[in-house]
Amino acid sequence: MQGQVGIWLDWVGVAVFALTGALVAARRQADPVGFIILATATGIGGGTLRDLLLGIGPVFWIADPVDLVICVAVALAVFFGHPTIAGQGRRRRVIVWADAVGMALFAVTGAGRAVDAGAPAVSAIVLGAMTATFGGIIRDVIIGQVTLIVSGEIYVTAAVLGATVYVTIRTLTGDALLAACLGAAAAFGLRALALGLGWSLPRFPPSPPDSTAG
Repeated sequence: MQGQVGIWLDWVGVAVFALTGALVAARRQADPVGFIILATATGIGGGTLRDLLLGIGPVFWIADPVDLVICVAVALAVFFGHPTIAGQGRRRRVIVWADAVGMALFAVTGAGRAVDAGAPAVSAIVLGAMTATFGGIIRDVIIGQVTLIVSGEIYVTAAVLGATVYVTIRTLTGDALLAACLGAAAAFGLRALALGLGWSLPRFPPSPPDSTAG
């Protein structure tokens, strides 16, 4: 997605995802370096993988380090502003909803970057979903937490929906801004409904216990 609007959406997405990483670091009582690592991994992880798969060089944050600056600034702001962040319950709610916003934004900006790079529609949808989810996966792996993609949460599904709406609308109308607005709204809306109504995907049933010979 070209233009200044796309750049701003990407920066907002980086900042929001960096915030979730920093808040997770706060829950783990990390030091400033830990805050920066988790915020940066969450903020730029998905986009880095996307650019590598697209063969775009240099990767976006190497070409323009403003994304790194955003991640570090958010991490330090959360670390030094921790007295304004209430208890664990409120912190968790902020993480969940900020993560939903970041996911929705990255689903469309990731798909847009893939379309701009000449990726086919299906590939652009997959790359949009990867951009929206892999930063959070990397964050969870670093702290040893079960990732959302194996917990039954409607998260990747929402990212795929948002990227699909974006690619479809942009293909039909050629209007990248309209596509971004509708795609982000679809992704966030589905995630919000899932959170509010307790929706989840069906999970594979546990294996029955081995029977012992009598």
